Amino acid sequence: MRIAMGQLASGTNIAANLAAIDGHAARASADGARLVAFPEYATYEKKMIDSTFPSVAQPLDGEVGSALAGIADRHGIAVVAGMVESSPDPARAYNTLAAFGPDGALLAAYRKVHLFDAQGFRESDFVAPAPSTEPVVFDVDGVRFGLMTCYDLRFPEQARGLSDAGSDVLLVCSSWVPGELKTAQWRTLLAARAIENSLYVAGVCQAPPVSVGNTLLAGPMGDVVAELGEETGVLAADVSLPAIAGVREHFPTHRQRRIF
Repeated sequence: MRIAMGQLASGTNIAANLAAIDGHAARASADGARLVAFPEYATYEKKMIDSTFPSVAQPLDGEVGSALAGIADRHGIAVVAGMVESSPDPARAYNTLAAFGPDGALLAAYRKVHLFDAQGFRESDFVAPAPSTEPVVFDVDGVRFGLMTCYDLRFPEQARGLSDAGSDVLLVCSSWVPGELKTAQWRTLLAARAIENSLYVAGVCQAPPVSVGNTLLAGPMGDVVAELGEETGVLAADVSLPAIAGVREHFPTHRQRRIF
């Protein structure tokens, strides 16, 4: 199966962000991809999270979600993108990944579990954590995708839970905050989650200066299958279920694991 990763430089202009998503989705579909993933906060982003995030939040079937569904349907490709979703708390929104099928139907919605209260940031001041920690997965063309958002990548047990739920590909949609060694950590952690779970990990990131870029697809052995640098763009690559099965046969850690 061919999937694509769209690296954006999202800002506060929601219409412009949706136009960029539309353009990348069109190119991904033309390249034969059946799914295209976009970063965290793809439809609304700032360098620092503030009170404007809950002010622009919408339900999944609001204008933004409907626009994403329309993009998926128009180009016949599954679309995963970060949006700001309204929550029961008007002062805090959900940081949500919404997945729409090639027909525009909502396949899954993942609300970020681990909020980025680190490195001088306080995401939880304006964003509510997911009310559930259950793994969120969905299927496209017989391939199962698991959803994670940015800071979640630092918690290996979440990736393991998605693997146990049958994921073949982890979509880690991110706006990875720059800083000392942050790009190296991003790349290392993507590879580590792939190796630990013998699956593909697609790390899709916002571009500089808000984030570090370096969108990449790690294979089940931790190798870099495809990658972008720091520029915006869309990149397609193939994922192989037989390749996953082969790695799991050579390294049968799923069968050998003991719980401590």
